[in-house]
Amino acid sequence: MSTPTVGSLPVNGATLHYEVRGQGPLVLLIPGGTGGASSLDALAADLATEYTVATYDPRGMSRSTLEDPEAEQYVAEHADDALRMLDLLSPEEPARVFGASSGAIVAVHLLTTCPERVARVVAHEPPLVEVLPDATEHRALLTRVTETLRTQGLMPAMAAFAAGLQKEGAPSLQPPAEVKLPPQAAARAEQTMADLPYFIGRIVPSFMSYRPDLHRLRALSDHLVLACGENSRGELPYRPAAFLAEHLGIELRHFPGGHTGLTSHPAEFGELLHKALRA
Repeated sequence: MSTPTVGSLPVNGATLHYEVRGQGPLVLLIPGGTGGASSLDALAADLATEYTVATYDPRGMSRSTLEDPEAEQYVAEHADDALRMLDLLSPEEPARVFGASSGAIVAVHLLTTCPERVARVVAHEPPLVEVLPDATEHRALLTRVTETLRTQGLMPAMAAFAAGLQKEGAPSLQPPAEVKLPPQAAARAEQTMADLPYFIGRIVPSFMSYRPDLHRLRALSDHLVLACGENSRGELPYRPAAFLAEHLGIELRHFPGGHTGLTSHPAEFGELLHKALRA
């Protein structure tokens, strides 16, 4: 795996940690959840055979620090961070952008607000639940998760959130068995746990309350690829992309695995992403 060049970028209210690999047209990878840049290492190394690939920790996550650790988080501000990355690394040419989950929401907003800076967006399972006909139910889920976090703490809130994302009738998620991880993976898991309160407390409520500009998306749909995991059918993160693909009249592409297919099936996922970025 190629060794990235590491940098830091001051933005409004934060400093972003970013990593760059390869040569060629720029591809910006925006992680979802608490993964950060390190969750995209394998994918970035694969794409770096053809592109300059940039990854970064979203503001407030891992090595990207906030000036005010209690600051509210907004999709528009996270999208502006992505724009600053494009301005730094590809100032003259539009770039390709891939986003996963919450990172896909950022990528969609970037497309609708700065289309001249984006050649193509591949959005994998953006949980844009506000576009769904039953959005009221999902607002109730967010309220339940927020209240559970306030009254019972992190792990009960995570359990409530995970239950709301599952397929109807699916068995409840069980805690994973304890296993001994390699040092690098153990450090990554520790960082993920450290970022969970910020993610569940400030990213989830703000991002899943965001509604994209559907008129703008329709006008820009030739620059947008919507993707879902083969194994995600029926789960909440699958449904908004499927709804939008039908609404916009574009193909819904299926990638291997489920919501986290880029980590469970990195080689197959990377192969399909190569094709989606070229199309």
